[in-house]
Order: sequence, then C-alpha cells, then structure tokens
Amino acid sequence: MVLSSNNTGTQVIEFLMICFPGMQHWLSIILAPLLVLALGANFVLLMTIWQEASLHEPMYYLLAILSVLDVILCLTVISNVLLIFWFNMKTVSFSGCFLQMFIMNTFLPMESSTFLVMAYDRYVAICHPLRYSSIITEQFVINAAIFIVFRNLLGTLPTPVLAAKLNYCASNVVENCICANISVIKLSCGDIHLNKLYQFVSVWCLLGSDLVLILLSYCFILRALISLQSGGATTKTLSTCGSHLILILFFYTLLLVFIFTNKAGKKIPSEVPILLNVLHHLIPPALNPIVYGVPTQEIKQGIIKLFKF
Repeated sequence: MVLSSNNTGTQVIEFLMICFPGMQHWLSIILAPLLVLALGANFVLLMTIWQEASLHEPMYYLLAILSVLDVILCLTVISNVLLIFWFNMKTVSFSGCFLQMFIMNTFLPMESSTFLVMAYDRYVAICHPLRYSSIITEQFVINAAIFIVFRNLLGTLPTPVLAAKLNYCASNVVENCICANISVIKLSCGDIHLNKLYQFVSVWCLLGSDLVLILLSYCFILRALISLQSGGATTKTLSTCGSHLILILFFYTLLLVFIFTNKAGKKIPSEVPILLNVLHHLIPPALNPIVYGVPTQEIKQGIIKLFKF
C-alpha cells in the first residue's frame, strides 16, 4: 500500500527508490568491496586505538570519532543501496526515509567539523608545540565532540523536519538510491522554496565555514613551515600534516564536484550527481583509516599487535 486516504486527500505512506536501472549489477561489484574495505578498515582502526594504550591520546581520539562517523554513514547509506541492487528492496517507509535523510544531512557535516578540529590540532602541534600538551587534552576532545554533535545537529535538523511536514499527495517514486532532500521534496504538492533555501544556506554555512577555517589553519602552518630553518623539521611537519591535508582535499573536492554537477541540471545526466553522492558516502570512509594508518608508525604497530595470536 503506497497511498492512504485522510481528511485532506491522498497521502504517500512510503517511497519507491528507482536508481541506475540496468546498471545495478555492475555498480554492486564496485560498491560491495569498497563497503567491506571501509567497514573493515575503520573497525580495525577503532579496535587498535581502543586496545593500544600508547594510542590513548587526543590526536587518536579525534581519528576514532572520524571512524565512528564513517561507519554510521556507510551502514546508513551504502548498505541500503546494496539492498536495492541485490534484493530489489526499493520501498522505504515514510519515517524511514526521513530518518535516513536526517543521518545523511547531520553526520556528513559532523565529519567536516571533525576535520576542522583535527586541523586545529595540527596547527597547535606545529605553531605552538610547547603549549600542545596543555591545549590539546582529553577535556579538549570531549568539548570538541560536544561541539561537533550539537552544532551540526541544530544546523541540519530543520532540513528533514521541513521535508517531512510537506504534503506528499501524488507520486511516491524517488529517482535516487537514497532519500536525498532535493530528490524527495520534488514529489511534494506544496511550495518547496523554503526547503531548498534552508538546505543551501545550512550546507554553505556549516561546510563552507569549516573549509575556510581549515584553509586558514594551514596558511598559518605554511607560514611556520617557511620559517623553519631545519630540513628535518620541515620533513617531519610535512609528514604530520600530509595525511590530513590529502583527506581534506579529497573530501571537499568530491563534495564540490557533486554540488556543481547537481546544479548543472539537464546539462549532465541525472545519474552522475546520484553516483557522486553515493561515492562520497563510501570512498572517504574507505580511505581515511588507510591514509592515516599507513604512515603512522604507532598505528601500524598497534595493528600488528592486534592481529598477533
């Protein structure tokens, strides 16, 4: 049953997800291994940080927060996409769709804010090394986690709430693999200008401000790097920040490409922004623990200990 009748007419009670017809088999061959890699790598990293006492430091706690966010996003988005591909589970309940929308709209900015806090951690470590241990403490991580949760929760919660309050009285077919805000509200019979405006403002205020502050922190780091006279110190600084900067550039580049292709409208096939949106919830989670773990000696040693029997 897709529609129900009430005093105001016919109301949608579930949505039907339609995406990539004829391509689902090939895409699942790509997405499934990446999902296994993302979940496996993040769980290994979390277990390593939990069990290895030498990793019980603020820097690694921040990395653990990033891994938790990655796991939640993968389980929420990619697992549902694969259920559609493999078992043709295309229907999603009305409340289930907006719950998925809430998680996507909230946890992605949380990941961006985590990158911001990690950039501040690197700024303090390089520009104020003597004060690092007094500034970046366990209490700092707790305060940062509270900031990440409440700042993005308050900023993004209106998006699914506004979408859920719309009147869906006609088609229930969502041309997407996931309950993305724009794809869903297009099915509404009401005015959606406020929904579009709020999403635009919230995305650019949250993610945009994070990106500006991250770039600003790296400008200060670069200035400190130029002032260093020691080649060894320069190399150490580059290795300290390199992994973080690579992940940030990849995260925001893929996000910006998705935004601009989505805004291009009919000039670009509709499947392109949908695929980019799916990949943005999968590729960064798969890369984050690898890019951080491989060059970090402490993490590599912890992983070796974890797998020793």
